[in-house]
Amino acid sequence: MRLQAPVLSDAQHPSKQTKKSEQELKDEEMDLFTKYYSEWKGGRKNTNEFYKTIPRFYYRLPAKDEVLLQKLREESRAVFLQRKSRELLDNEELQNLWFFKVQQFFTAKVFAKLLHTDSYGRISIMQFFNYVMRKVWLHQTRIGLSLYNVAGQGYLRESDLENYILELIPTLPQLDGLEKSFYSFYVCTAVRKFFFFLDPLRTGKIKIQDILACSFLDDLLELRDEDLSKESQETKWFSAPSALRVYGQYLNLDKDHNGMLSKEELSRYGTATMTNVFLDRVFQECLTYDREMDYKTYLDFVLALENRKEPAALQYIFKLLDIENKGYLNVFSLNYFFRAIQELMKIHGQDPVSFQDVKDEIFDMVKQKDPLKISLQDLINSNQGDTVTTILIDLNGFWTYENREALIANDSENSADFDDT
Repeated sequence: MRLQAPVLSDAQHPSKQTKKSEQELKDEEMDLFTKYYSEWKGGRKNTNEFYKTIPRFYYRLPAKDEVLLQKLREESRAVFLQRKSRELLDNEELQNLWFFKVQQFFTAKVFAKLLHTDSYGRISIMQFFNYVMRKVWLHQTRIGLSLYNVAGQGYLRESDLENYILELIPTLPQLDGLEKSFYSFYVCTAVRKFFFFLDPLRTGKIKIQDILACSFLDDLLELRDEDLSKESQETKWFSAPSALRVYGQYLNLDKDHNGMLSKEELSRYGTATMTNVFLDRVFQECLTYDREMDYKTYLDFVLALENRKEPAALQYIFKLLDIENKGYLNVFSLNYFFRAIQELMKIHGQDPVSFQDVKDEIFDMVKQKDPLKISLQDLINSNQGDTVTTILIDLNGFWTYENREALIANDSENSADFDDT
């Protein structure tokens, strides 16, 4: 098919046109080209030649006598290589990269910190890279937290941390299934862990530096992992299953459905074997409203009982056991709580254990400095604080401790039977 030049009308003829901008002329030229190219292409659709057309993939090199094409190729290559060269860092930029980026991380102190057992005195590149990644993450997170630091003094109040976590929820895939109506309860649940462990004096604020130093934020941000296993989620306080579990327990305990827990309702917590004496102390020392506990106070209670090895949890329970507010536990306070255990043993038809024997066992476990006084620090240092407090407040915990050898032997027998099968 012959491709003919279009016949221009008077309006299209250059001599008849008014002066137009360069862009308008280019647009008109493109419209005309598109129109006539489409017509030409459409005329070829019925021919087999159109379907046999193969896109050009080979461009021959200019011949020696094609001087102009050779010069054009040389200039094109030169421009291309110059552009690629400009994309690289020059010597000055490399020095700036070192001084402004790498140097702040690669110091003698950092090198010594990362140097372990290499016989040639070297550190692993991957180890250094992971260190830099962690450092950058900490700086980024600190900046992110500081945006919520309304007071500008390096700490977050409870409301500040609540706002941070609330806005963080949409970025955590593992929380996608949470109903928006549950957001406020989830935020309360998450924030309480930070404040329970990082604000032991109950000042109502936490240093941003302390938030970064602990592992809680790592655990929270781990919910970004879409492949986080169900087993792992169930053990994480910040996971959706854990938050729903804690809130579900609270609702189950609230028999009168008034949104608060009385002492009688709280007594059904766990195995329902905590002593009335201990529960009385909970409602004497903890914040209540008309002698009923709200969800926030309940969360502190749960965090203390589920983490009895932690100093903050032991501090919470120690305050309840220190009935005379003397800063230590003596024989009188130990006997005061253990008598309630003895009474429960009688009610359940068990032979009461001698307090003298229990008191001696506790002193042997703690090995306190003063032979007749146990301080909070003594409990923490002994690494037996969880056992001691359990013996004094929970009948089931005391029974488990008393029968620990028989339980271990029974577990061993069961394991052996299972292996035989």
